[in-house]
Amino acid sequence: MTVRADGDDELLRAVAQGDRAALEALYRRHAPWLLARLRRRCADPGLVEEVVQDTFVAVWRGAGRYRGTGEVPAWIWGIGIRRLIDRLRRTSPVPRTADDALVVSAEDEVLLGVEHGDLGAALGRLSPELRAVVQATVLDGLTTKEAATLLGIPQGTVKTRAARARRELREALA
Repeated sequence: MTVRADGDDELLRAVAQGDRAALEALYRRHAPWLLARLRRRCADPGLVEEVVQDTFVAVWRGAGRYRGTGEVPAWIWGIGIRRLIDRLRRTSPVPRTADDALVVSAEDEVLLGVEHGDLGAALGRLSPELRAVVQATVLDGLTTKEAATLLGIPQGTVKTRAARARRELREALA
């Protein structure tokens, strides 16, 4: 088994052209961290593994829609977390009475707010670079060092982009 040294962008372009080896290389490179991050959000390891598989099926099918305006890991993470949220919504019990009402975690409320509320709209207006830093550090709870590694940028750049994103979000939400 040879390891491809191509960058993520090149691999994704190859996947869009139907290159299964490129998908395999992306999977080997990104599935381990995706699995770890999704496990932090869901206690069901079987469900998490299914979501990771679904994520890479979506990468295979949607590689041609990647615009190249952000980091590939952030794009993959966006697919993965949305798949997890969708699966959790489908598998959650439907309350039958007030006593059976679902208890929604604070994290779930934040994620729903990010996806559908004013915060989501404000995040959508951020540049892809700033949005990727916010997603990694705030939504995913990664340290500056972890975010820098994930995004392939220096720690100082993560800090600068995070500060700029906070400033822009404050202005947008004021």
